[in-house]
Amino acid sequence: MMTPLSWLVPMLADATRTALMVLVAILGLVCLIFFILVFNYLTLWVQALFSGARVSFGKLIGMRLRNINPRTVVLTRIRAVQAGLQVTTDQLETHFLSGGNIGRVVNAMVAADSAKIHLPWNTACAIDLAGRDILEAVQTSVNPKVIDCPSASSGRSTIDAVAQDGIQLKAKARVTVRANIARLVGGATEETIIARVGEGIVTTIGSAPSHKSVLENPDRISKTVLEKGLDNGTAFDILSIDIADIDVGENIGAKLQADQAEADKRRFQAEAEKRRAMAVAHEQEYRAEEQKNRALVVLAESEVPKAMAEAFRNGNLGVMDYYRLRNIQADTSMRKSIAGEDAGQQPKV
Repeated sequence: MMTPLSWLVPMLADATRTALMVLVAILGLVCLIFFILVFNYLTLWVQALFSGARVSFGKLIGMRLRNINPRTVVLTRIRAVQAGLQVTTDQLETHFLSGGNIGRVVNAMVAADSAKIHLPWNTACAIDLAGRDILEAVQTSVNPKVIDCPSASSGRSTIDAVAQDGIQLKAKARVTVRANIARLVGGATEETIIARVGEGIVTTIGSAPSHKSVLENPDRISKTVLEKGLDNGTAFDILSIDIADIDVGENIGAKLQADQAEADKRRFQAEAEKRRAMAVAHEQEYRAEEQKNRALVVLAESEVPKAMAEAFRNGNLGVMDYYRLRNIQADTSMRKSIAGEDAGQQPKV
């Protein structure tokens, strides 16, 4: 006999079967994901394990979730551990997330450790994040490099300076530098070294009494420049400054003197022209004054006949007096003409 709830049994059996199937599917999916993860990271995990740089699966999965390349981190740590460096995965992950190049940093630390150069992890990371090539810095610290002064990028081939005797000298220098790891962060670059060395060369040549003394002892430039401590505040230590070439240029002193003489000549010519113009102006003024005086004389002479007529009317001048005056005038005119003829004649030898 069937009970009232007997129909629920088949339904419960179907629900149980469905739940089991869903559970099996979920477990299968989880196993598949786990298998994929294990398959992907098993090689890395084994490499790290046998290299002494063990990394757990949890860290490998965490790196992937934090968008970090696990292979790069693991292989970099293996290289560091094999070189005897104590670098953790957390340090590598932090520097990677900060935008640094963990491979270059570890390579630089390995090179520094081989060369017995003290380079802590934090210092190496700071140099790398500052934009400096840490590996090149370590290599330069071990193997010093040579910098041309002036540099090819400046567009100039020589450093020009003038000695006290006015002769121009054209010099080329080669500066041997070694990177100073402790001053890489905040230290000046190669451009500062080139600028300071160029300034030192110009100062040394300019203080020389003669260009011949510089040509005879070019090492004087190197010694003077090295004594100035030009590497202070830079990322390098200057080991030596060698004058590669020095040539004689123009006679700047003579050229300046010629230019000054030409300028003085133009100034004197201008002053002479000014004086000439003033003399011409004064001459014109004198001529005008002479014409004015002549006019006054003519005006005064025109008053003489009037005065004589007035004297005749008043009885102050007689006829004989007038003729006597005319005779005196004629005699004076004759004397003038005779004197003019005698003055114009050449003496007889």
